[in-house]
Amino acid sequence: MFALAGMIFVTSFNTAKGTNLRTDDSLLKLSDLIEQRSHGNAELDRSTAALRKDVDALARRDDGSTEAEDEKLRALEVAAGTEKLSGRAVSVTLNDAPPNAQAAPGYPEPQANDLVIHQQDLQAVVNALWQGGARGIQVMDQRLISTSAVRCVGNTLILQGRVYSPPYKVTAVGDPDRLREALTASPAIQNYQLYVKAYGLGWKVDEREAVTLPGYSGTVDLHYAKPAQ
Repeated sequence: MFALAGMIFVTSFNTAKGTNLRTDDSLLKLSDLIEQRSHGNAELDRSTAALRKDVDALARRDDGSTEAEDEKLRALEVAAGTEKLSGRAVSVTLNDAPPNAQAAPGYPEPQANDLVIHQQDLQAVVNALWQGGARGIQVMDQRLISTSAVRCVGNTLILQGRVYSPPYKVTAVGDPDRLREALTASPAIQNYQLYVKAYGLGWKVDEREAVTLPGYSGTVDLHYAKPAQ
């Protein structure tokens, strides 16, 4: 028994190497690490945006292009989402059900998944707004482009390397009437409205007269796809 105890102590010493094997509040939790990486990615986005602005300014200095070519390039940048976009807009806010939410009369008791925003809910809003003729869309504080993916892991949104918690806000620049009609006509959103009525999930649509969406500031390089010839 003494030999076994000695072996355990030696193994513990070699494993710990002077550190505490017990769980300690000072150790970085996974959620803290995710938050740290998210802030780091935000800083990189800002740095990338500043560098891209400098590169664009240098590229346009005496590049020999005509005024028509410059105008075409500006139009492409707006369509790509890398430039600011202003105009009338509609904002949609989705939120989890309130704590201790109860089912409305006539509805079954909710399961855990009934009370939170899911990836398909956000995707439904974004898809409906595009279908309604949105000229540009921003989710939280980030502009969407053609390669943006709205993904949820558990109860958090992961968008372009950054992490967000509800409530989630989606803002689209375009004709407010068409955007509202598209939201109302979406079957996926109609299904979401049932949960709003049954369990109190958050749903708010605001019309705004003047909004400026930021340009996309992340990388635009393709890692797995290649432009069609």
